[in-house]
Amino acid sequence: MSAALELRRVSKVYGSGPSEVQALREVDLSVRGGELVAVMGPSGSGKSTLLTISGSLEEPTSGEVLVGGAALSGMSRNDRARLRRRSIGYVFQDFNLLAGLNAMENVALPLELDGVGGKTARAAGLAALEELGLADRAVRYPDELSGGERQRVAIARAVVGDRHLLLADEPSGALDSVNGEAVMRLLRAACHRGVAGVVVTHDARLASWADRVVFLRDGRVVDQTASPAGPESLLIPGPKP
Repeated sequence: MSAALELRRVSKVYGSGPSEVQALREVDLSVRGGELVAVMGPSGSGKSTLLTISGSLEEPTSGEVLVGGAALSGMSRNDRARLRRRSIGYVFQDFNLLAGLNAMENVALPLELDGVGGKTARAAGLAALEELGLADRAVRYPDELSGGERQRVAIARAVVGDRHLLLADEPSGALDSVNGEAVMRLLRAACHRGVAGVVVTHDARLASWADRVVFLRDGRVVDQTASPAGPESLLIPGPKP
């Protein structure tokens, strides 16, 4: 399948002068439809920046980002917002759930914003919650849910509908091992439908669900490998000589 996401020599610099921080340094990355890629690396290596740029939430300082073959730099602000709403599912570390909507309404919202009827959108939202064991929490509001439950609602919102690209920043961070694996199964199932997935994780066991693992260090891709048979071999490599 053709690439759903391409980063071409992407760099990102924050600040200037003595306070300048180079978060990404000429990163090249291509993710095909149906492929799940895990991104690993130490804190400060640029993992979250890679995701926000891939999802058009930030612009690179240099380089090019293409989603579905379309260059983000050639899109208007409205076009990028439409692309995010229709084609990209994003799981944030802080969940970004709307406090005034219950779990099912939070999950259904992207579909309703894209013109899907309320009844159909809510049915799809409930089905996504059921896959993550949250059907009985569907009418609860975010402040009535535990951290792990809010995390799973955010995952359900990201995978609902006809998304082509899923971006997840530590999607299992607030979950125990059983629910963490349930999340990875849901992401894996989305990729089996042809969705491209990029997951940032510190957990080698969860990274072993991916087709490929990309290692970042100091803003550079220092290694990438097909996911091994077991998580014990997923070690962060040292800097290349």
